[in-house]
Amino acid sequence: MKKLGKPTSAAVFQPWSLIQIVELVVSLPLNLIPYVGTPAFIIITGARLGTFAHYRWFDLRGLSKKERRLAVRNRKWDYTWFGTMAMILELIPVLSLFFLLTSTAGSAMWAARLEHEMRAPPEVQGHASTDDPDAPPPPYVDNPV
Repeated sequence: MKKLGKPTSAAVFQPWSLIQIVELVVSLPLNLIPYVGTPAFIIITGARLGTFAHYRWFDLRGLSKKERRLAVRNRKWDYTWFGTMAMILELIPVLSLFFLLTSTAGSAMWAARLEHEMRAPPEVQGHASTDDPDAPPPPYVDNPV
């Protein structure tokens, strides 16, 4: 720790807010509704969890509250589904700690990809790059020469 020096900023990942606690308490009775209650509860709380996934990234970028809300609104469904899947995986009893770590790593990888897309020149953004792991393979050519 001495070699690293003092931290330059506080390491806040997912802050708890009064709104989040109230939302959790109010939506908790949804679990009593058969069939649809528990999925609705997981989606509602997952949406909040998804928006907090990039809280640290927004903080490091220096975004204001208005800019954060706009960024979250632009990717609302992405954050909802990311948080919902993270919530479902973190409910698995034995593997919950593992999935807590992988969800954090996944949100960091997602932030890195978004950062890369923002920094790419405009003419490159619409085309798949060769270093993109999700890019389709090149077309098949049956000419060895």
